Amino acid sequence: MTTPRKKIEVGGSVALCKADREYLGSDRIRLLEMIDTLGSITKAAKAVGISYKTAWDTMDAINNLSDKPLFVRTAGGKSGGGTRLTDEGREVIRKYRVIEEEHSRFLAAISKRVGSAQELYAFIKRISMKVSARNIFSGTIAKLTKGAVNSEVVLSLRGGDTLVSIVTNESVESLGLQEGSDVYAIIKSSSVLLGKDLEINRISTGNILQGRIVKVTDGAVNTEVTLELSGGSTISAVITCESAHRLSLREGERVCAVIKASDVILGVS
Repeated sequence: MTTPRKKIEVGGSVALCKADREYLGSDRIRLLEMIDTLGSITKAAKAVGISYKTAWDTMDAINNLSDKPLFVRTAGGKSGGGTRLTDEGREVIRKYRVIEEEHSRFLAAISKRVGSAQELYAFIKRISMKVSARNIFSGTIAKLTKGAVNSEVVLSLRGGDTLVSIVTNESVESLGLQEGSDVYAIIKSSSVLLGKDLEINRISTGNILQGRIVKVTDGAVNTEVTLELSGGSTISAVITCESAHRLSLREGERVCAVIKASDVILGVS
């Protein structure tokens, strides 16, 4: 008995992309909608069937790549803290649903014209870049200073934070970097050091970012600490459990993230 061949149909999904990378798809939009409805990322994660950590990681990634914050955390009280969408977050959802509706009409019209798509076996897909680094920021080059071999690139991030990167002059040329260019800064979480009261001390590093601890995740050997910066972006550091214990790191505390300029990798779309 032969199994009947299933009909191949025209289908697709809507995704908003930045620099050829998916920024918002149906799963992330659904998570945003649940946060707006329930006012809690914990409840929203449960409603869409993902873990609490996955939900936080997803929301941090969205906020870091957004021009304006899509959500804000509210301080705890009698009923505890929560999460609410900003006007920008609700507007993004509205626009996505409009695009999705038009997309469905487009697919329906294509299906009528094409008829059977049985002969269409493969479609050309755009390859999206994926990196293992935990921290990705979008920024604008505020200053570029060339040296004999390397260049110092100062990035302006959302909310007034700045990042300094040291790259080779060859990289500046190949990436087409110049003042005013939009770039991405990529930082491995293991390259982020944490400290207290560093803003009043002088240390030999190009980057000291002040932030508030919003999440501490303990592991068997390492601890992941997530800071919220002044502009709403987040940065994660992976340090030893011993270091976390020695610094007595707790949610709500203000600490400094320290990154060597040579550890900030730059990319362009």
